[in-house]
Amino acid sequence: MPNQFEEIGSRLRAYRMGKNLSADDIAAHLGISRAAVYRLEKGEIVKIQILESISKFLDVSLPSLLGVGVEYYSNALSFFERMRQLEEKSLHLLGNFSPVSSLLLSPDYMDYLRLMLIEAISGTVADREAEIARIDKILDLLRERRASVIRRRVPVVSIVGSQDIERFLLLGMVGRFDLPPEVVAERRAAARAEIERLCETMERQPIGTQIGIVDGQPPSQTFQIYEREDDSAVTLSPYRLGDQPNISSGIAIVTSAPEAVRHFKETLDAQWALARKGVDGAEMLRRILDRTGSIAA
Repeated sequence: MPNQFEEIGSRLRAYRMGKNLSADDIAAHLGISRAAVYRLEKGEIVKIQILESISKFLDVSLPSLLGVGVEYYSNALSFFERMRQLEEKSLHLLGNFSPVSSLLLSPDYMDYLRLMLIEAISGTVADREAEIARIDKILDLLRERRASVIRRRVPVVSIVGSQDIERFLLLGMVGRFDLPPEVVAERRAAARAEIERLCETMERQPIGTQIGIVDGQPPSQTFQIYEREDDSAVTLSPYRLGDQPNISSGIAIVTSAPEAVRHFKETLDAQWALARKGVDGAEMLRRILDRTGSIAA
Protein backbone atom coordinates (compact mmCIF):
# COMPACT_ATOMS: atom_id res chain seq x y z
CA MET A 1 0.00 0.00 0.00
CA PRO A 2 2.73 2.59 0.78
CA ASN A 3 4.06 2.24 -2.78
CA GLN A 4 0.56 2.83 -4.15
CA PHE A 5 0.24 6.08 -2.21
CA GLU A 6 3.67 7.16 -3.43
CA GLU A 7 2.52 6.56 -7.00
CA ILE A 8 -0.61 8.66 -6.41
CA GLY A 9 1.61 11.44 -5.09
CA SER A 10 3.88 11.15 -8.14
CA ARG A 11 0.93 11.41 -10.51
CA LEU A 12 -0.37 14.42 -8.55
CA ARG A 13 2.97 16.19 -9.02
CA ALA A 14 3.05 15.37 -12.75
CA TYR A 15 -0.45 16.70 -13.36
CA ARG A 16 0.25 19.80 -11.25
CA MET A 17 3.40 20.59 -13.23
CA GLY A 18 1.52 20.17 -16.50
CA LYS A 19 -1.02 22.77 -15.38
CA ASN A 20 1.83 25.14 -14.46
CA LEU A 21 0.52 25.25 -10.88
CA SER A 22 2.64 25.64 -7.77
CA ALA A 23 2.24 23.80 -4.48
CA ASP A 24 0.89 27.10 -3.15
CA ASP A 25 -1.89 27.03 -5.76
CA ILE A 26 -2.97 23.55 -4.66
CA ALA A 27 -2.68 24.51 -0.99
CA ALA A 28 -4.86 27.58 -1.46
CA HIS A 29 -7.50 25.52 -3.24
CA LEU A 30 -7.56 22.85 -0.52
CA GLY A 31 -7.14 25.23 2.40
CA ILE A 32 -3.99 23.50 3.65
CA SER A 33 -0.30 24.41 3.91
CA ARG A 34 2.25 24.13 1.12
CA ALA A 35 4.17 21.63 3.28
CA ALA A 36 1.04 19.47 3.39
CA VAL A 37 0.89 19.48 -0.42
CA TYR A 38 4.50 18.31 -0.60
CA ARG A 39 3.65 15.52 1.86
CA LEU A 40 0.77 14.50 -0.40
CA GLU A 41 3.16 14.34 -3.35
CA LYS A 42 5.50 12.13 -1.33
CA GLY A 43 2.73 9.62 -0.68
CA GLU A 44 1.16 10.62 2.62
CA ILE A 45 -2.17 8.87 3.12
CA VAL A 46 -5.10 11.21 2.43
CA LYS A 47 -8.86 11.03 2.47
CA ILE A 48 -10.61 10.22 -0.79
CA GLN A 49 -12.52 13.53 -0.53
CA ILE A 50 -9.23 15.44 -0.80
CA LEU A 51 -8.23 13.46 -3.89
CA GLU A 52 -11.63 14.15 -5.43
CA SER A 53 -11.17 17.87 -4.83
CA ILE A 54 -7.66 17.79 -6.31
CA SER A 55 -8.80 15.84 -9.37
CA LYS A 56 -11.52 18.40 -10.10
CA PHE A 57 -9.11 21.28 -9.62
CA LEU A 58 -6.56 19.71 -11.99
CA ASP A 59 -9.28 18.70 -14.45
CA VAL A 60 -8.23 15.06 -14.39
CA SER A 61 -10.41 12.06 -13.60
CA LEU A 62 -10.10 10.47 -10.18
CA PRO A 63 -9.33 7.03 -11.73
CA SER A 64 -6.40 8.59 -13.64
CA LEU A 65 -5.09 10.23 -10.48
CA LEU A 66 -5.43 6.91 -8.63
CA GLY A 67 -3.79 5.02 -11.50
CA VAL A 68 -6.79 2.76 -11.99
CA GLY A 69 -6.58 1.36 -15.52
CA VAL A 70 -4.96 3.98 -17.74
CA GLU A 71 -3.46 7.41 -17.09
CA TYR A 72 -3.92 10.04 -19.80
CA TYR A 73 -1.63 13.03 -20.36
CA SER A 74 -2.49 15.78 -22.85
CA ASN A 75 0.46 17.87 -21.70
CA ALA A 76 4.07 17.03 -22.62
CA LEU A 77 5.51 18.45 -19.40
CA SER A 78 3.20 16.28 -17.27
CA PHE A 79 4.02 13.22 -19.34
CA PHE A 80 7.80 13.64 -19.27
CA GLU A 81 7.67 14.19 -15.52
CA ARG A 82 5.69 10.94 -15.20
CA MET A 83 8.33 9.17 -17.32
CA ARG A 84 11.05 10.52 -15.05
CA GLN A 85 9.21 9.19 -12.00
CA LEU A 86 8.80 5.74 -13.53
CA GLU A 87 12.45 5.64 -14.60
CA GLU A 88 13.61 6.47 -11.07
CA LYS A 89 12.52 3.05 -9.84
CA SER A 90 13.12 1.04 -13.00
CA LEU A 91 15.56 -1.83 -13.20
CA HIS A 92 15.47 -1.94 -17.02
CA LEU A 93 14.16 0.38 -19.75
CA LEU A 94 13.03 -1.08 -23.05
CA GLY A 95 11.64 0.96 -25.89
CA ASN A 96 10.81 1.74 -29.47
CA PHE A 97 11.50 5.35 -30.45
CA SER A 98 11.62 7.44 -33.59
CA PRO A 99 14.34 7.77 -34.57
CA VAL A 100 16.37 7.11 -31.39
CA SER A 101 15.75 7.34 -27.65
CA SER A 102 16.93 10.71 -26.34
CA LEU A 103 18.66 8.76 -23.56
CA LEU A 104 21.14 7.48 -26.16
CA LEU A 105 21.89 10.78 -27.89
CA SER A 106 24.70 13.19 -27.05
CA PRO A 107 24.37 16.07 -24.57
CA ASP A 108 24.69 18.46 -27.55
CA TYR A 109 21.46 17.09 -28.96
CA MET A 110 19.39 18.97 -26.38
CA ASP A 111 20.76 22.27 -27.68
CA TYR A 112 19.66 21.37 -31.19
CA LEU A 113 16.33 20.13 -29.91
CA ARG A 114 15.71 23.56 -28.37
CA LEU A 115 16.38 25.20 -31.75
CA MET A 116 14.05 22.75 -33.50
CA LEU A 117 11.23 23.24 -31.02
CA ILE A 118 11.49 27.03 -31.24
CA GLU A 119 11.51 26.84 -35.04
CA ALA A 120 8.38 24.69 -34.91
CA ILE A 121 6.35 27.23 -32.90
CA SER A 122 3.25 28.06 -34.88
CA GLY A 123 2.75 31.61 -36.08
CA THR A 124 -0.69 31.48 -34.47
CA VAL A 125 0.75 31.17 -30.96
CA ALA A 126 -0.28 34.32 -29.10
CA ASP A 127 2.53 34.41 -26.54
CA ARG A 128 5.77 33.25 -28.15
CA GLU A 129 7.88 34.02 -25.07
CA ALA A 130 5.60 31.91 -22.86
CA GLU A 131 5.91 29.04 -25.33
CA ILE A 132 9.71 29.29 -25.29
CA ALA A 133 9.60 29.24 -21.47
CA ARG A 134 7.50 26.06 -21.66
CA ILE A 135 10.03 24.51 -24.05
CA ASP A 136 12.86 25.32 -21.63
CA LYS A 137 10.97 23.68 -18.75
CA ILE A 138 10.52 20.52 -20.79
CA LEU A 139 14.17 20.47 -21.84
CA ASP A 140 15.32 20.92 -18.23
CA LEU A 141 13.19 17.91 -17.31
CA LEU A 142 14.55 15.85 -20.22
CA ARG A 143 18.12 16.66 -19.16
CA GLU A 144 17.27 15.63 -15.60
CA ARG A 145 15.82 12.33 -16.85
CA ARG A 146 18.91 11.60 -18.91
CA ALA A 147 21.30 12.46 -16.08
CA SER A 148 19.38 10.27 -13.65
CA VAL A 149 19.41 7.23 -15.94
CA ILE A 150 23.15 7.66 -16.59
CA ARG A 151 23.91 8.19 -12.89
CA ARG A 152 21.95 5.10 -11.86
CA ARG A 153 23.32 3.10 -14.81
CA VAL A 154 19.88 1.81 -15.72
CA PRO A 155 20.18 -0.76 -18.55
CA VAL A 156 18.55 0.52 -21.74
CA VAL A 157 17.32 -1.64 -24.63
CA SER A 158 16.27 0.31 -27.72
CA ILE A 159 14.78 -0.69 -31.06
CA VAL A 160 15.62 1.67 -33.92
CA GLY A 161 14.08 1.60 -37.41
CA SER A 162 16.40 2.00 -40.41
CA GLN A 163 13.80 4.10 -42.26
CA ASP A 164 13.50 6.44 -39.28
CA ILE A 165 17.29 6.86 -39.26
CA GLU A 166 17.37 7.54 -42.98
CA ARG A 167 14.66 10.21 -42.73
CA PHE A 168 16.47 11.79 -39.76
CA LEU A 169 19.67 12.06 -41.81
CA LEU A 170 17.98 13.40 -44.94
CA LEU A 171 15.93 16.03 -43.15
CA GLY A 172 18.48 16.96 -40.51
CA MET A 173 17.63 18.50 -37.15
CA VAL A 174 15.08 21.01 -38.38
CA GLY A 175 11.84 22.27 -36.89
CA ARG A 176 10.44 23.50 -40.20
CA PHE A 177 11.26 23.21 -43.91
CA ASP A 178 11.84 26.83 -44.94
CA LEU A 179 15.26 27.27 -43.35
CA PRO A 180 18.21 28.70 -45.35
CA PRO A 181 20.29 26.09 -47.23
CA GLU A 182 23.36 26.72 -45.08
CA VAL A 183 21.32 26.07 -41.91
CA VAL A 184 19.88 22.85 -43.35
CA ALA A 185 23.39 21.68 -44.28
CA GLU A 186 24.63 22.35 -40.75
CA ARG A 187 21.66 20.51 -39.22
CA ARG A 188 22.21 17.51 -41.48
CA ALA A 189 25.83 17.43 -40.38
CA ALA A 190 24.70 17.50 -36.74
CA ALA A 191 22.30 14.60 -37.41
CA ARG A 192 25.14 12.62 -39.02
CA ALA A 193 27.31 13.23 -35.96
CA GLU A 194 24.61 11.72 -33.74
CA ILE A 195 24.25 8.60 -35.91
CA GLU A 196 28.04 8.22 -36.16
CA ARG A 197 28.11 8.34 -32.37
CA LEU A 198 25.39 5.68 -32.30
CA CYS A 199 27.53 3.50 -34.58
CA GLU A 200 30.46 3.81 -32.20
CA THR A 201 28.23 2.91 -29.25
CA MET A 202 27.03 -0.23 -31.05
CA GLU A 203 30.59 -1.22 -31.92
CA ARG A 204 31.75 -0.79 -28.31
CA GLN A 205 28.64 -2.51 -26.90
CA PRO A 206 28.96 -0.87 -23.48
CA ILE A 207 27.49 -2.71 -20.53
CA GLY A 208 23.89 -1.70 -19.99
CA THR A 209 23.21 -0.39 -23.50
CA GLN A 210 21.67 -2.63 -26.14
CA ILE A 211 20.61 -1.23 -29.51
CA GLY A 212 18.92 -3.16 -32.29
CA ILE A 213 18.43 -1.83 -35.84
CA VAL A 214 15.31 -3.12 -37.58
CA ASP A 215 15.55 -3.19 -41.38
CA GLY A 216 12.54 -1.17 -42.42
CA GLN A 217 9.91 0.26 -40.13
CA PRO A 218 9.30 -1.07 -36.59
CA PRO A 219 5.90 -0.55 -34.92
CA SER A 220 4.81 3.04 -35.50
CA GLN A 221 3.85 3.51 -31.86
CA THR A 222 6.51 5.12 -29.71
CA PHE A 223 6.53 3.24 -26.43
CA GLN A 224 8.72 2.47 -23.45
CA ILE A 225 8.52 -0.40 -20.98
CA TYR A 226 9.63 0.17 -17.39
CA GLU A 227 10.61 -3.04 -15.63
CA ARG A 228 10.46 -2.44 -11.89
CA GLU A 229 10.86 -4.59 -8.81
CA ASP A 230 7.21 -4.50 -7.70
CA ASP A 231 5.48 -4.00 -11.03
CA SER A 232 6.06 -2.80 -14.58
CA ALA A 233 4.49 -0.11 -16.73
CA VAL A 234 4.20 1.00 -20.34
CA THR A 235 4.02 4.51 -21.77
CA LEU A 236 2.78 5.35 -25.26
CA SER A 237 3.77 8.76 -26.52
CA PRO A 238 2.64 11.01 -29.39
CA TYR A 239 5.47 13.41 -28.62
CA ARG A 240 8.46 13.42 -30.96
CA LEU A 241 11.97 14.48 -29.97
CA GLY A 242 13.69 13.66 -33.26
CA ASP A 243 13.20 15.22 -36.68
CA GLN A 244 10.03 17.32 -36.94
CA PRO A 245 9.67 17.38 -33.14
CA ASN A 246 6.27 17.72 -31.48
CA ILE A 247 5.54 18.57 -27.86
CA SER A 248 2.35 20.50 -28.50
CA SER A 249 -0.38 18.02 -29.36
CA GLY A 250 -1.47 14.48 -28.67
CA ILE A 251 -2.53 12.25 -25.80
CA ALA A 252 0.10 10.14 -24.01
CA ILE A 253 -0.91 7.01 -22.12
CA VAL A 254 0.56 5.26 -19.08
CA THR A 255 -0.63 1.87 -17.89
CA SER A 256 0.53 -0.80 -15.44
CA ALA A 257 -2.00 -3.36 -16.65
CA PRO A 258 -0.14 -6.71 -16.77
CA GLU A 259 -1.68 -7.70 -20.11
CA ALA A 260 -0.58 -4.41 -21.71
CA VAL A 261 2.96 -4.79 -20.40
CA ARG A 262 3.03 -8.38 -21.64
CA HIS A 263 1.80 -7.52 -25.14
CA PHE A 264 4.29 -4.69 -25.60
CA LYS A 265 7.12 -6.84 -24.24
CA GLU A 266 6.19 -9.59 -26.72
CA THR A 267 6.17 -7.02 -29.55
CA LEU A 268 9.60 -5.75 -28.54
CA ASP A 269 10.97 -9.28 -28.18
CA ALA A 270 9.79 -10.13 -31.70
CA GLN A 271 11.45 -7.00 -33.13
CA TRP A 272 14.61 -7.64 -31.13
CA ALA A 273 14.91 -11.13 -32.60
CA LEU A 274 14.95 -9.60 -36.11
CA ALA A 275 17.15 -6.62 -35.28
CA ARG A 276 20.82 -6.28 -36.16
CA LYS A 277 23.03 -5.64 -33.16
CA GLY A 278 26.62 -4.83 -32.34
CA VAL A 279 29.07 -4.54 -35.21
CA ASP A 280 26.50 -5.89 -37.69
CA GLY A 281 24.04 -3.16 -36.74
CA ALA A 282 26.74 -0.49 -36.86
CA GLU A 283 27.71 -1.57 -40.39
CA MET A 284 24.08 -1.22 -41.43
CA LEU A 285 23.99 2.31 -40.05
CA ARG A 286 27.22 3.19 -41.83
CA ARG A 287 25.74 2.06 -45.15
CA ILE A 288 22.79 4.36 -44.50
CA LEU A 289 25.22 7.18 -43.67
CA ASP A 290 27.04 6.63 -46.97
CA ARG A 291 23.83 6.48 -48.98
CA THR A 292 22.22 9.55 -47.43
CA GLY A 293 25.50 11.46 -47.61
CA SER A 294 25.59 11.15 -51.39
CA ILE A 295 21.90 12.10 -51.71
CA ALA A 296 22.23 15.14 -49.45
CA ALA A 297 25.28 16.31 -51.37
